[in-house]
Amino acid sequence: MEPKGVAALHACDFHKASEKIKVGVSACLLGQPVRYDGGHKRDPYVAEILDRYFHWVPVCPEVESGMGVPRETVRLVGTPEHPRLQGNLTGTDWTARMRRWTRSRLQDLASERLCGYIFKSGSPSSGLERVRIYSAAGRPAGTGPGFFAALFLRRFPRLPVEDERRLQAPAVRENFIERVFAYHRLQRLLAAPFSRSAVVRFHALHKLQLLAHSPGQAQALDRLVAAVRKFPPRRFKERYAAQFLDALRVKTTSGKNAGVLLHILRLLKKRLTTAEKQDLLTVIADYRRGLLPLVVPITLLAHFLRTRDLDSVCEQSYLHPHPKELMLRYHAQTLARF
Repeated sequence: MEPKGVAALHACDFHKASEKIKVGVSACLLGQPVRYDGGHKRDPYVAEILDRYFHWVPVCPEVESGMGVPRETVRLVGTPEHPRLQGNLTGTDWTARMRRWTRSRLQDLASERLCGYIFKSGSPSSGLERVRIYSAAGRPAGTGPGFFAALFLRRFPRLPVEDERRLQAPAVRENFIERVFAYHRLQRLLAAPFSRSAVVRFHALHKLQLLAHSPGQAQALDRLVAAVRKFPPRRFKERYAAQFLDALRVKTTSGKNAGVLLHILRLLKKRLTTAEKQDLLTVIADYRRGLLPLVVPITLLAHFLRTRDLDSVCEQSYLHPHPKELMLRYHAQTLARF
């Protein structure tokens, strides 16, 4: 009999259509008319494609903190270390009010158990990075995150985050969505009654996915799981979650992916003909050179795993880290470039 919490983590249950994942989002990206001029910045990929899998928690710091619609535009003024939020025309200082509201809103968001967040690029409140900061004289003084985004990142340092502009890059999009689904699976594990066997099972299912991101941190997690009995449950959960999420933050590359693909091939080695092995080696080499997208060797290997009765490897999250309908592994660009 399987321990409690394990059945829910099986590969076939990772992406139930009935269970959407909670993800925070800048409200304007969903088409809500919250911009300073009463408009929006609806993003079709966010509002249509990802909406099938994510339960959105929309946030608009400027409206929710009381600036209203329509409103004067604002900008960051001061230094990157200590920016203030001021009106462009009147110079009204919204800093203290925005800070009070943000602290309260972050408490609310913590209770939502978000698994990710998509920010509005360039926004003085919600921009994730490279938001312009001006001196008191109106000259450029640097860049940084938006006011709300900076406090959010401080409060949730390991939560998967991106902005809609960066999500246009296929490799960035894939990495973000992969991390959101992994974060969700991790939260389900942590929320279940603590079971050492469930932890071992979860880690085993994610072994190859971790190797594709950070072999060194994957090995460190192996050692941590092997010593699970030495830790109080709460302490173990904290350490495992932190190291697991840090490992997935490391960008994967075509080279690391090829290493994992070759590892799977070695597991199949005795069950393949010479011609089948050579075909797989050729496909993996072509992927590594950027001539094929990752979905090609993954699909071919998955076929052989199923037909050669290696069901335990078929369950690896690496083979299906997110819904195939999102078609995230169809680009042939080298992931290390992003």
